[in-house]
Amino acid sequence: MGIVDDGLNKAVQQAFTRPIPKSAGAQMRYLVKQLKGTRAVADALGVSQRTVERYVKDQIRRPRADLAQRLENAVRARWQPRIRAQARRQAATSTGLVIDTRARFGFTAAPGTTDDARLRHLTLALPPQYAARLFDAQDAGASEQQLRALAGEVLGEVYFRDGGRRAAGLDVEFTDVEQVQFDL
Repeated sequence: MGIVDDGLNKAVQQAFTRPIPKSAGAQMRYLVKQLKGTRAVADALGVSQRTVERYVKDQIRRPRADLAQRLENAVRARWQPRIRAQARRQAATSTGLVIDTRARFGFTAAPGTTDDARLRHLTLALPPQYAARLFDAQDAGASEQQLRALAGEVLGEVYFRDGGRRAAGLDVEFTDVEQVQFDL
């Protein structure tokens, strides 16, 4: 998981209509139901099958911090899949995404122009076709570097080249990413 991948996932999670289960026992029971067995949950979380069974029966109530985080992440990744798919589909077809980023942008452009990289804070609305490209790349299993390159390409097209109306041939380098947040 990387910063762009996590940002896309958090944006989609904003569409959830109900909160995830709070207690460790309820989270564990949800995972057992989703993964169809305690062995699969134990393998996914890196604990023993007996530990999973004890959480399901509420014999253990408070997981240690690292297990609690893994448990919450596993539940959050599987929570409300139809709502998640609907939000992604809507962003990719009609509403688009809003990206808020602070990163270093450099350029490869014609000689005589300024191409020094500098830190910028950008917040802009991405049209649906660019949101679709980001979600498609994420679904295809793109690495963090590929997602960053695609985000840089999208920002270059939407912000710097303004959809082809200016700065033709400008290649944007998206590096030293401090933060990236997406919103539906």
